[in-house]
Amino acid sequence: MRVLVLHSHPVESSYGNALYMQTLESLKTAGHEVDDCNLYAENFDPVLSRHDRMVYHDYPENTELVKDYVDRLKLAEGLVIVTPVWNFGFPAILKGYFDRVWLPGVSFDLVDGKVESRLRHIRKLGAVLTYGATPFRAFVAGNPPKKIVKRVLRAQINPRRSVTFLAHYDMNNCTAETRSAFMGKVKTAMERF
Repeated sequence: MRVLVLHSHPVESSYGNALYMQTLESLKTAGHEVDDCNLYAENFDPVLSRHDRMVYHDYPENTELVKDYVDRLKLAEGLVIVTPVWNFGFPAILKGYFDRVWLPGVSFDLVDGKVESRLRHIRKLGAVLTYGATPFRAFVAGNPPKKIVKRVLRAQINPRRSVTFLAHYDMNNCTAETRSAFMGKVKTAMERF
């Protein structure tokens, strides 16, 4: 299966980057073809410009400035997001990716005022997230990133399929042991993806 891996951490020496590298390695070990999309390394521009907004509903004109990213999304049969969670949300670069690439005509169509998915070709969805917050704090805050992955993205891709959701909470108090244990979970889950 061709798996698009979206990564959004700016520091190459971070634990988040190590999780990303483990995800890539494990997916390849499992025999998947991996499209490695490191948004920072690729200098992705997350800013939805005035022009982008003016042509937002005009497919295919709306894809001209992000055509390579649109093509990669259209070829994906699996999607895995590897990202930190900051302030109970995705980093701006990843949020900008969704704003600029998941466009009408690409990820959905509006038909008689209703949204119809165009991402049914993606058969599997996964996420590897790190939180500074504890599970309880994330729960109290409503855990928006988890809802985005398990509800919003899942609904756009295939609401009947399960999601591989892995989260290391409380990174502010993590230890070498907790990081190692989570890395092992990621390795196992991605080799089974």
